[in-house]
Amino acid sequence: MASSHRSSPVPQGSSSDVFFKKEVDSAKLIRPVQSLPDVCPKEPTGDSNSLCVAPSLVTDQHRWTVYHSKVNLPAALNDPTLAKRESDFFTKTWGLDFVDTEVTPSLYLPQINKEHFLAYQQEISQREKIHERCKNICPPKDTFDRTLLHIHDKSRTDLEQVPKIFMKPDFALDDSLTFNSVLPWSHFNTAGGKGNRDAASSKLLQEKLSHYLDIVEVNIAHQISLRSEAFFHAMTSQHELQDYLKKTSQAVKMLRDKIAQIDKVMCEGSLHILRLALTRNNCVKVYNKLKLMATVHQTQPTVQVLLSTSEFVGALDLIATTQEVLQQELQGIHSFRHLGSQLCELEKLIDKMMIAEFSTYSHSDLNRPLDGECQVLEEERLVSLVFGLLKQRKLNFLEIYGEEMLITAKNIIKERVINKVSQIEEIDTDIVVKLADQMRMLNFPQWIDLLKDIFSKFTVFLQRVKATLNIIHSVVLSVLDKNQRTRELEEMSQQRRATKDSPLDTEVAYLTHEGLFISDAFGEAELAAAAVDTTSQRNMSPNSEPCSSDSVSEPECTDSSSSKEQTSASATPGGVEIIVSEDMRLTDLELGKLASNIQELLCSASDICHDRAVKFLMSRAKDGFLEKLNSTEFIALSRLMETFIVDTEQICGRKSTSLLGALQSQANKFVNRFHEERRTKLSLLLDNERWKQADVPAEFQDLVDSIADGKIALPEKKPVAAEGRKAAEVLVVGGHQYAVVGTVLLLIRIILEYCQCVDNIPSVTTDMLTRLTDLLKYFNSRSCQLVLGAGALQVVGLKTITTKNLALSSRCLQLIVHYIPVIRAHFEARLPPKQWSMLRHFDHITKDYHDHIAEISAKLVAIMDSLFDKLLSKYEVKAPVPSPCFRNICKQMTKMHEAIFDLLPEEQTQMLFLRINASYKLHLKKQLAHLNVINDGGPQNGLVTADVAFYTGNLQALKGLKDLDLNMAEIWEQKR
Repeated sequence: MASSHRSSPVPQGSSSDVFFKKEVDSAKLIRPVQSLPDVCPKEPTGDSNSLCVAPSLVTDQHRWTVYHSKVNLPAALNDPTLAKRESDFFTKTWGLDFVDTEVTPSLYLPQINKEHFLAYQQEISQREKIHERCKNICPPKDTFDRTLLHIHDKSRTDLEQVPKIFMKPDFALDDSLTFNSVLPWSHFNTAGGKGNRDAASSKLLQEKLSHYLDIVEVNIAHQISLRSEAFFHAMTSQHELQDYLKKTSQAVKMLRDKIAQIDKVMCEGSLHILRLALTRNNCVKVYNKLKLMATVHQTQPTVQVLLSTSEFVGALDLIATTQEVLQQELQGIHSFRHLGSQLCELEKLIDKMMIAEFSTYSHSDLNRPLDGECQVLEEERLVSLVFGLLKQRKLNFLEIYGEEMLITAKNIIKERVINKVSQIEEIDTDIVVKLADQMRMLNFPQWIDLLKDIFSKFTVFLQRVKATLNIIHSVVLSVLDKNQRTRELEEMSQQRRATKDSPLDTEVAYLTHEGLFISDAFGEAELAAAAVDTTSQRNMSPNSEPCSSDSVSEPECTDSSSSKEQTSASATPGGVEIIVSEDMRLTDLELGKLASNIQELLCSASDICHDRAVKFLMSRAKDGFLEKLNSTEFIALSRLMETFIVDTEQICGRKSTSLLGALQSQANKFVNRFHEERRTKLSLLLDNERWKQADVPAEFQDLVDSIADGKIALPEKKPVAAEGRKAAEVLVVGGHQYAVVGTVLLLIRIILEYCQCVDNIPSVTTDMLTRLTDLLKYFNSRSCQLVLGAGALQVVGLKTITTKNLALSSRCLQLIVHYIPVIRAHFEARLPPKQWSMLRHFDHITKDYHDHIAEISAKLVAIMDSLFDKLLSKYEVKAPVPSPCFRNICKQMTKMHEAIFDLLPEEQTQMLFLRINASYKLHLKKQLAHLNVINDGGPQNGLVTADVAFYTGNLQALKGLKDLDLNMAEIWEQKR
């Protein structure tokens, strides 16, 4: 069977190419055909994997490959060395030791039968019917020639005999399903046992596989025959290709010869000129480099000269410029390898020298004699030091100045105290050793003069500190302004550069023997010329020489020009010119913070002065000296301290609180003592008051008159002649007369002292208001206890509280009530608006005083009411007329009138007697009703009318009561 397949006719290459292309395409469904390699081994085409596996006609024609094999599959399977024929395929392939064993069924796998596939078959049966129907309706089109189709169909028929499983790309015998399909178990495991039948089945399987192999080999040979013409064509085209390569090589050789001649005639001379120009540039660079090295070599001696004259800024600028040159233009110079580290050490030394110099300057500036001169000491020196410290970022120099300020403030107080104590002969410094104890031996005038001297020195000290800090502040602002202008110029230059930049023309570059390009040489010349036009030459020191002015400038000078220092000039408040360089390494944030710290340092100086003054004040107050001051002395001290606080606020722009707090603390103690003294005094006066009308001295009348002018102040003492005026019986206030006791006169003076203290010490206004309201409440309550409560009987020893005492007390209260609005307005003008709510205390006091006055009036009416009740209860309507009862009543009314008329105003007297008359009518009406006397014109009525007429005539005859409407007809009203 195998030989019959090999002898089958094979189609030749005479067939059309279209047929073979279609055949190849159809064969892809079975197995992809690998493309043949190209005949040129140097230019491989196609798949790299196919080149590695497939044979090559050029390289592999003498090497044996698997394609030279002539042994078929049956020959390979038949082993002649075996003694006998194997019973089956497995013993033949794997040896006689292969024994068929029975496989034990798995306990975990179910037994699969046809019933498991019934559901799937029912589901897919309908789709299968539709598919078969579509195949019958649309048969495939036949577009090929009948002869070609016959050959193609024959090959396809042969290949269709081979099972499809062998054509799968994932064919592998290690897969159990594939293995079972290729070698079915039905050929080996039969129900009838083993024997001849098994051997026949194995032989049949072997022949079938051999038949499949023959079919595949015939089709492979057919495909190779179709590609035979391509091999011959490749061999023919190789000879033509070699002829073309030979002609190309000759043309290239001729072209190179022509190019060499052109280069020799036209280019060598020009290139030689350019090489000479580059050589000249290099020589100029070397010359300038040597000059620069000579200048750098003189850096250290120049720095020493500058430091000897305290030119720190110049020395730092020279060091910075030299370091920049070493890093940029002289980098790698062996002779200068240690110069950079030496300059760094020298820069650190300069930092220490500047800090020491600034400390020395601060000490000498702040410890000058305080003679009122506020000029800055050596302003140029200060500006130079500040610039150097800013350049080196040594921003802690303000702390040094602050420490020096604290030491100076302590020394000012110590020197002033020593100077003052030395002038007092009463103080023996040998006995009293401590300076604080010596200072406490000063009396108030001496001590206040010392404090005034200290405050004046502190003021001069702060003015000097402010002048010095203003110079430092101007330097910082100059640097900040320069930074901002530099940033603006950089932004403008970037904008201009962005508008002027254009793409450079490209040009051919040739490599010279120095390793440079011609285009680079031209570019260097253009950049150097532009740098010369736009920047200035570097000036490292007074002895340094400028760069060479040759026609070809070196890149080093050009590069260094980018970091040259540009300066701007400004002036300090003292007229010293400030030149700011661009190499300041401070940011705007740091400079702004430093400027604010300068202002804070000035305020700190003010705080230091205030703190030292507070300590000086407290050291004097240890023995209670300040608490023993009288009003005049404390006011003088308070005004002096307030003046100093205002002066320092004007200098520094901020109010310090330490001295103000100390003043407030002492003021509170003074107010407490002031109030306690006056309250105690008022208490003693009230306890000794006999509530009799007192004469009014002229000074008290003058005091009241000054208040009437709208000015609440204690009047100045009059001359002796003026003091000889007689005392008046009453106090005249605004045209009204007030009969008062002596305590009220002194109370008015005390009230004026409170108001005067508020004017002298504005900081105690609220405390004084509280204390004054307390004093007024105390007078009201205490006078009520003594008069209305009859406390004066036990305290003073009065026999009784008379109507005159009551009227006099009422009039004194009215005088105080008259002045409460004046006092309120005085405090309102001196209180801040947010504290006006405290003025309500005056309203409460006014109400309390009015209530007290009303109680006194009610007490006077009650006295007469009890008298009417006693007398009229015994009244009998009988002769004589007038009756004794009415005579007694008129006598008591006359005494009442005589007691109060000179004390109370006429209007108040009339109102009081109207109330008394109303009480009289009420009691008379009650008695007449008791006696059943009616207004019937009878004898009793006549008698009562005569008595009432007597009462009315006597009452209206009293002074000031003539026009009083008594309305006596009301006594009969109820009986009608």
